[in-house]
Amino acid sequence: MQAHIVLAHPESQSFNAHLARVARRALEAQGWSVSLSDLYAMGFDPCERAEHYVARRQPERFDVQAEQRHASEGGSIPDAVAAEIDRLERADLLILQYPMWWHLPPAMLKGWLDRVLIYGDVYTSKKRFENGRFAGKRAMIAVTVGTSAETYAFDGRSGDIDLLLWPVNFSLAYVGYSVLTPFVAYGVEAGLRYSDAGVVEARLQRVEAHLDALLQGLDRRPVIAFNRMAEWGADGRLISGAPVHSPFIRRKERLELE
Repeated sequence: MQAHIVLAHPESQSFNAHLARVARRALEAQGWSVSLSDLYAMGFDPCERAEHYVARRQPERFDVQAEQRHASEGGSIPDAVAAEIDRLERADLLILQYPMWWHLPPAMLKGWLDRVLIYGDVYTSKKRFENGRFAGKRAMIAVTVGTSAETYAFDGRSGDIDLLLWPVNFSLAYVGYSVLTPFVAYGVEAGLRYSDAGVVEARLQRVEAHLDALLQGLDRRPVIAFNRMAEWGADGRLISGAPVHSPFIRRKERLELE
């Protein structure tokens, strides 16, 4: 089995970097082969730019989706992107390791999604969800947040963690992945290092042990449900009687006026 870890944190001594190493060791101990993309250390460019494309379809105007499709069809996908897609193709499991910054992933990881999940080679209108390129593979978010689990509850001041993580989980499902429920490390303050001493050290060791145990029982990890293509109508809305899996979808009853 092959796993690929994408790390999005600029500091090699950060707890996120440590968790990426924990995940790698835990999987390798079970016989997995593991690759790692440390995006900041690699100098990955998160900005989609015209200059990434050497053989332009429309030199006079940069249409991102058109140029991604053109590069996919012409075999001229940017090298850094092609290398990441190759790692994803070889991996049975993808782990995205990152901190929550301003209630979102770091810009580096958002840019990785923008560029690597390229239109044409990775997805098209017919190649998505259960028909996506990575169907049959699994993916999981591993994220650190600064405050307690209570603040990320459905009524917490930081916002419902399931809602906050839904866009990234949905993006993974969109390209075909079976998305495992996320691993969330709570109470990891900014600037905290794994080498910090005392009670903080003990707390971080418990988080580490939790991740290690999760990866040893990976096959028992629940999968997040997403609607299939057949459950959407031609107008892009759920058909009558289809289950509601997205926390962003609300059922509204039409009231008859008498």
